[in-house]
Amino acid sequence: MTQSELDGLIAAVHPPDAGARREAEARWDNIAKPLGSLGLLEEFVVKIAELTGDANVSIDKRAVAVLCADNGVVCEGISQSGSEVTMIVAGNLARGMTSVCRMAAAAGVDVIPVDMGMATRPAFGGLVDCRVADGTRNIADGPAMTREQAEAAIMHGVGIARTCAGRGYRLIATGEMGIGNTTTSSAMASVLLGLPPESVTGRGAGLSDTALERKIEVVRRAIAINAPRADDAIDVLHKLGGFDIAGMAGIFLGGALYRIPVLIDGFISAVSALAATRICPAAACAIFPSHRSGEGACSAVLGALGMHPLIDAGMRLGEGTGAVAAIPLLDMALAVYRGSSSFADIGMEAYGKL
Repeated sequence: MTQSELDGLIAAVHPPDAGARREAEARWDNIAKPLGSLGLLEEFVVKIAELTGDANVSIDKRAVAVLCADNGVVCEGISQSGSEVTMIVAGNLARGMTSVCRMAAAAGVDVIPVDMGMATRPAFGGLVDCRVADGTRNIADGPAMTREQAEAAIMHGVGIARTCAGRGYRLIATGEMGIGNTTTSSAMASVLLGLPPESVTGRGAGLSDTALERKIEVVRRAIAINAPRADDAIDVLHKLGGFDIAGMAGIFLGGALYRIPVLIDGFISAVSALAATRICPAAACAIFPSHRSGEGACSAVLGALGMHPLIDAGMRLGEGTGAVAAIPLLDMALAVYRGSSSFADIGMEAYGKL
């Protein structure tokens, strides 16, 4: 992806539709209930209308894209398990057996598992092949990937959004699977937010105090060795990130391009969304936060995005589980939006805005 191609992508993201927003707001205000009483549920529906240019909001066909990739930093002992677990979970995703698969089945969501670059090529089917390389390099020794690889991963994510749009999907939830990716996302968050590593680095899957200190030191070393430029999100991605993070950033960009709402999952996904908005600020129109992760730095990232999530349940599983959990809430909001009585229907004077 050349600079001109990136500039073209950014220029192609057109502004939200203010007319559709006003129509959706008017529809909410005409429903026989106190104005704004469904809070963020109302705002999410209005924002989807604004994004798509259609106040007749539908998310009836939806998917969760789970991006699988390995991270060379695992060799630093910053995780409870080794990279082989990424492949094991990817296989279970392909067979519909993981936590997000069961939650997605309950919520009527299709699961799209993607190989962005696991350490070895899978010997089974069922994964979308967006493979960039056999995992990234160790960020504590040098850049995770080349800039060209980061750009390729971003464009794979844009392609996932394009394919989903072509197949009629109305909503994409983001998910990831990759041992070590709370370390890569913590390093990115530290740089993008201008915060010290210890304030954005959490326990991941449950590290001990000693292991957490080692993880913080690895993040600190990675930033010092790579000297990423905070004003260049792609530079931060290629030096400190992972193929999964870059791919999700591309999905958020693609959501803005193809007018599909994209749900942030947890901390890692939120860092991807932050990178996407640093690449293209207008991409924020397509980004919707689902939940506040149990990883402490998630709040800081969502704060930087200026976004408030629907759920605060202490979840930190990943795979897109938090994003999928939010979808039934949006279904309920749309049930009210589409089917409720108006003030005129019940013979009541409409509430006014004070």
